[in-house]
Order: sequence, then C-alpha cells, then structure tokens
Amino acid sequence: MRGKKGERHDDPDDPPRRRANKQRGHGTYDNDRPPVVGTVGRESGHVRLRVIHHTDKETLLNHVHTFTSAEAVVFTDEWKSYNHIIRVHPTVCHGEGEWARDDDGDGIREVHVNTTEGMWTTVRNFLRPMRGVHKKYLSGYIAMCEFGINLKRITPAFISALVTLH
Repeated sequence: MRGKKGERHDDPDDPPRRRANKQRGHGTYDNDRPPVVGTVGRESGHVRLRVIHHTDKETLLNHVHTFTSAEAVVFTDEWKSYNHIIRVHPTVCHGEGEWARDDDGDGIREVHVNTTEGMWTTVRNFLRPMRGVHKKYLSGYIAMCEFGINLKRITPAFISALVTLH
C-alpha cells in the first residue's frame, strides 16, 4: 500500500542493494564518480567549474590559485585538502553543526559556503534532464552549465554564437 514500509532487512550477509552508483565517500574519476570542483565570486557571481580526477590537495590548490586573485578571501568547509590554500581562508565546520559564522560581530554571518552550495543546485538541475552523463562527456556538459551561469540568461546573441561555432 502507498506509504507503507516493508519488513526490515536484517541479514548482515545480504545487504540491500544500492541503487545507481551511491557509494559512500568522495568520488574519483576511477570509481566512475568524477568530482567537479567549482569556485564562485561572491561579488562578481562569476563561476568556474572543472571536472577533475581526484580531490587531492594539489588538484584543489591548483584550482583555487588559478581561478582566484591573490587578494581574494576564500571561504571553504574544513575538508583537509583545503588546508594549504595561500589566501585569507576562513572556514566553517559542518561536522560541528556550523553553517555560517559572524567573525566581526556586526550581526552579518559572512563566513559561509552557501553561495557555492547554491551554485551546485544549479549544476544538478542543469544535469538532471540528461538522467546521467557518461564521465567522458561530463566536462562538456559542465562547461555549458558554467557558461550558462556566467551568462545569466540565454539571449538571441548566445544562440547565434552557438550556431556559428557549430
């Protein structure tokens, strides 16, 4: 019946099957869950998205240092790969239930990663109609999404440029 749950699956030797590719932990290109790393400017709203192979320290530092200026303040969570960013770098600790923090006492919680989290919602909504994209083509879809976010709206000039490039 609708809304009723079945019996619990109690056999530890026969765990329930996971639907799709919902493995625990961070994805890698090798385990068919390629990570997408992104930065978004709080003032400019400009977005940079890249499909990467691993979320190791070198890859993330390279992305942050390539797509942010030396004067930028970089807000992240406390994922260990962000520890060596050479920028002013306040963090929030999601593990302790912290989502935003007011460091200077003015009543505005300026330390947060909500801008980036909102951008990921846009990326997911962009990819959802495709019902899954092969990792070989994911970077192309991510590039289209990045372009669309940065463009803010689709104009006749945008459509014309796409047609001319094709």
